[in-house]
Amino acid sequence: MFLRYCQPLPLLLLLQLPSHAQTPDTARTVRLPEATVVGYGQNLPLRRTAAGVSVLDATVIDRFNQTSLTQAVNTLPGVRLEERATASYRLSVRGSTLRSPFGVRNVKLYYNDIPFTEASGSSPLNLLDPATIGRIEVIKGPAGSVYGAGTGGAVLLSTRRPVAGESQAQVGFTAGSFGLRRYTVTTETGSATANLRAQYTRQTLDGYRQNSAVRRDVLTLDGEFTPSEQQTISVHALYTDLDYQIPGSLTRAQFEQNPRQARPTVGTQLGTVDQRAGYASRSALLGVTHDYRFSSRWSNKTTLYASGTTIKTPFLTDLERNTSLGWGGRSVFGYRAALAGRLLRLSAGGEFQNSFENSRNYQNRRGTPGTLRYDDEISTSVGFGFAQADWELPANFLLTAGASLNGLRYQIARVSDAAARPDSFAFRRNFQPVVSPRVALLKEITPRISAYASVSSGFSPPSEEEIRPSDGSLNRDLKAERGTSYELGTRGSLFHKRLTFDVAAFDFRLKQTIVTRTTETGVNVFFNSGSTRQRGVEAAVSGWLWRPILSTFARGTFTPSANILPNSLRAWASYAYNHFRFRDYQQGDQNYSGNRLTGTAPHTLSAGLDFNQDLGFYLQPSLSHQAQIPLNDANTVYAAGYWTFATRAGWRRVLGGKLEMDIYAGLENATDRRYSLGNDLNAFGQRYFQPAPGRNWYSGVQLGWRW
Repeated sequence: MFLRYCQPLPLLLLLQLPSHAQTPDTARTVRLPEATVVGYGQNLPLRRTAAGVSVLDATVIDRFNQTSLTQAVNTLPGVRLEERATASYRLSVRGSTLRSPFGVRNVKLYYNDIPFTEASGSSPLNLLDPATIGRIEVIKGPAGSVYGAGTGGAVLLSTRRPVAGESQAQVGFTAGSFGLRRYTVTTETGSATANLRAQYTRQTLDGYRQNSAVRRDVLTLDGEFTPSEQQTISVHALYTDLDYQIPGSLTRAQFEQNPRQARPTVGTQLGTVDQRAGYASRSALLGVTHDYRFSSRWSNKTTLYASGTTIKTPFLTDLERNTSLGWGGRSVFGYRAALAGRLLRLSAGGEFQNSFENSRNYQNRRGTPGTLRYDDEISTSVGFGFAQADWELPANFLLTAGASLNGLRYQIARVSDAAARPDSFAFRRNFQPVVSPRVALLKEITPRISAYASVSSGFSPPSEEEIRPSDGSLNRDLKAERGTSYELGTRGSLFHKRLTFDVAAFDFRLKQTIVTRTTETGVNVFFNSGSTRQRGVEAAVSGWLWRPILSTFARGTFTPSANILPNSLRAWASYAYNHFRFRDYQQGDQNYSGNRLTGTAPHTLSAGLDFNQDLGFYLQPSLSHQAQIPLNDANTVYAAGYWTFATRAGWRRVLGGKLEMDIYAGLENATDRRYSLGNDLNAFGQRYFQPAPGRNWYSGVQLGWRW
């Protein structure tokens, strides 16, 4: 942590650093690493990857308040992470949030090579603490065919790693607005053949809104061992105890009157406070990865995992108690050979996931279970196989071709009907295997600039929550989405590597698009809308306004990275333009063809500065913008666009080569802008709005001792 993590961006800098054996007039050259894309298994540099891929590392995550990943993730163009209530996330990649009224769907998540997306199709992102995450890689759209079914892409999360030959222990404390209290304890050690890291985080918050408090305890254990030159074994364990309240959505009048209120009681319909709406879960995940290199040509990486979760969720009318177990694995073989005198890289493998869930739904009597409504046993199996080839061609061309074959099966038994129906109520839904191909061609124009074109196809079956919403109904007619994406892009660096850029344009055509609406009781139900066309442009740029040429580093006090240099000022920005439209969408007598896609902003922008001074002082102001978005399919109701401003400042230092210190303070939503984030779409009763926190601050300290 602190300044040890190098930012993996496509930027190679040559810095002049002092050496103990040199005079002030001489220097040694240090070459900083370029981003490597691990998502396709070939570990190629980002500039040689023919796909829309974005990468974040710990230095970007640490730029913002670590209570949430939202601000860091939203620095990526085309990626939006929203927090509807404290610790309630939803994520979209090059798409709308139509399918994600809550939770993360249609985006496949991995945690240290472990499938983090459940077999049911949902990803519990709220189980993770930002301080444990050291790297985020996002593969956008259906280009992530090596990760199976999905049109929204894949997100690869990696925890932070100890430095080889170094051990350290750290403690941290943060306090802030709305009752924020955050405690962290970390210990880690690394050597040439092994590393081990353990971290515990406890976070509590009273919340900006009424009925929005949260408590989260996260314990992680990560180890990697290299028993021989041929093999590496990794073990990752995660345990999370999470409890948060749900304030609920508001009408526009309620939002404008008092955005801090929870959904109130109206007539006989109790509000979220009276019904003690909330979410409580305990989850555990254990995964083991074995990486074996048979020879210089052959390799294999195999991951096995198991997980377990208990959930209690009281809401407006019902209370759910769920217990689930999941298990599965993933295995990938790699092979290198020569074809026509040119390097050919091959990879092939498969993944399988299975889960069993017992879900019981009761009437909610002010937070306690009432009459049993239904009791379901749900078995889910999902699997796919994939293959990919990368062939180095003459004239610095790279050809990539791949495909995956995906299948999914749900089986739901309503055991609460067993008395009236001895054979019980059984529901089965099979989505037959579907091939999702991808082909791409990349050209290295110069050693620093490349351009690519790709065509990829995706298949995205409904998640369990879409097949079986919380009102107990079973959707027999919901179909899988199918889409094809066409993409052109270029990335590289200019002006002696002072400026890096990444620009992509895409045209994504989706059939059987799944959309949602909310019933009177707050239940989200889903149906197919026809087709959509989603065209857009994404751009990310970063550059040094000034940076050191000759070192002024104080020995042992500053570790350089591609993002953090002493006496430097770096500017960064990302922008996305989305022209997303319904193509043929008829609902009853209403024709929504040509309307803007619900829940999607046409423009998003994130930008900021990174200033670092060689005595350890730093300042990181940033801004974020989202244009107005339609809240219903008819495009008659919109959420206003907004600008927000934030900043973080502090002092980092390593004293005596042993004591690490980071004292910091931050301000968010500096102008106290009133806006809604994570809106409810097509909401019953015009309850669209989920108010975001107003102006708030935080400050803290992190101390570490290394040896």
